[in-house]
Formats: sequence, C-alpha cells, structure tokens
Amino acid sequence: MKYAFYPGCSSEHLASAYQDSWKQIADYFKIELSSIPDWNCCGATEYGSVDRLGAYALTARNLALVPEGCDQVVASCSACYLNLKRTDKAMSEHPDIKRDVNSALSAGGLGYAPGKFKIRHILDVVINDIGLEVIRERVSSPLTGLRVAPYYGCMLVRPATGFDHPEYPVMMDRLLSALGAEVADFSLKAYCCGGHMPHIKAMTGYEILRRILKDVHEKKADIIAVTCPVCQLNLDAYQDDVNKNFGTDFNIPVVFFTQLMGLALGMSPESLGLGKELVSAQEVLSVKRRARAVATKGGSPEGGLPMPEPRGE
Repeated sequence: MKYAFYPGCSSEHLASAYQDSWKQIADYFKIELSSIPDWNCCGATEYGSVDRLGAYALTARNLALVPEGCDQVVASCSACYLNLKRTDKAMSEHPDIKRDVNSALSAGGLGYAPGKFKIRHILDVVINDIGLEVIRERVSSPLTGLRVAPYYGCMLVRPATGFDHPEYPVMMDRLLSALGAEVADFSLKAYCCGGHMPHIKAMTGYEILRRILKDVHEKKADIIAVTCPVCQLNLDAYQDDVNKNFGTDFNIPVVFFTQLMGLALGMSPESLGLGKELVSAQEVLSVKRRARAVATKGGSPEGGLPMPEPRGE
C-alpha cells in the first residue's frame, strides 16, 4: 500500500507524538508513505472565511505537489483532511473555482486537476485498508481494563466523509475494542472542541471543553483517544484552566488513537511519544498494567500495558 502523506504543521511540533506513532504503525503494516515535497500549511480553520480563493489555492498547492505514482493522499489532522477534501470537491464541482485556483497556482508553475486523488484520513486507512481482523490478530499487549473515550471532534466526520456516520461515528470505537479496550460511549464524541476559541474568547473555549470533559468523566473513562492535533491540544493543555475557572478537578489524559494502537501492538511507550502529553497518562497506564498482571496467571508484572517513563525524566 502506497500513499502520499500530508503531515500538517502541528504534527511536526506540538503533535509530534501523533506523527511518530502513525509512522511506526505504517511501517509495522508495510504501508508506504511518500512525502509531499515542500508542502505548506493547509490554512487551518479560519482562512477560508477570510479569503476563499487564497484558502483554496493554499490547500490545492499541496495536492499539486503530490509525487507521481500516488493516487491517494492521507492526512492525520482532521482540519488538514477536511481542507484537502473540501478544496478538491469545490474545484470538481465549480468550474470558476477550478479556473481561479489554477490561475493562482500557475504563478508558481503548478496546476491541479481535481478528482485526481482519493483523499483520506489515517483512521479510514487503518479501519478499511489494514482491517480490524488483521489488527486484532496482531495485538500482543491488549488494552485490557483500560476504559477509553473515543473523541472524534467535529471536522473528521462533517460534512459526511463516506467512511463514518456524521453524527454518531463508531469506527474508532470498533478499533479500540479490537485492541482490547473497554469503550466508553459518550454523547459528545463528535462535539466541537472549540478550535482556536481558547485564544479568541477564553471563557467560551473553556466552557466548550468543560462540557466534553464532564461527559467523559461521567462515563468513568480512564483516558481520551483523539484523531486530531487541535482536539488533543485543547483537551490536554487547557484542562488546568478549565479546572481553575469552573472549580472542577478533571485529570483525564488525552492521547492519540495511534499511540494506544501502538501500545497494543507491543511498541514502546517512548517511541510512541507517550509522556509528551501534559496530563500524564503514566499513572492510568501503570494502574491498568498492574491490574492486568494480577488477572494473568502467575501475576507477572510483564503482562498487559507497558508503562511510559514520567515526563521530563
């Protein structure tokens, strides 16, 4: 399997654990990822409201740079995925947008023929190309005893992407179950995390996050699994601000689904970037690992979930 991989800005910095864990999984399942040379920012979430042509041209430039031999483009960030897919769709359906975007691209000697590539999120690739049965057979350290809240956010499944339900997605739920985890079915799994709202109007952003964290807490989840760097950043980095402003005491680790997948496949926590999160996942994973060991015949502490090293050590 060969795909052009669009990493996006966050995955090379704040969300490097996402890219590192995804690349390990891709290598493990012999998925060939071809880098897009000289890729640029997708425009994030606001640019399209400021300058429609500029936003489409910015995103289309990445598609124009996809290496020969690739007919599929995959992204790990939900915003990047949505922007790539939306730009391709707009250029396919509106000749005037196609004309104007290609006119802009021509200044750099580029052009893009819409519909040339199938644009996908890595969760789609994991579920539909690798397959749940194959993954289940490869699990060597099942996530037994770990109760996980699968949080999709709003961009991955809206507008309808064709690989999951736009209001009640279930693909990550099924993946986590195949990894041996207990899935917490919570009602806000496709609720917006607020995007950049904590930077624009802090208390509004914190209230959005409070609702999600409250729902996860009430469902007694140990940890949140996400599919998007922005969702991970908001739920992780601003959890302390939510507690300070609302008098709550949330302490729920937020990690990428690829990190949990890697753990279940026997990869080391350090190589998966566990420990980079602000609300440490170490305690949760350690407790569940010990519980797994007790349940295992002989009580060997080597069974179950591996433990990440404390952050900063």
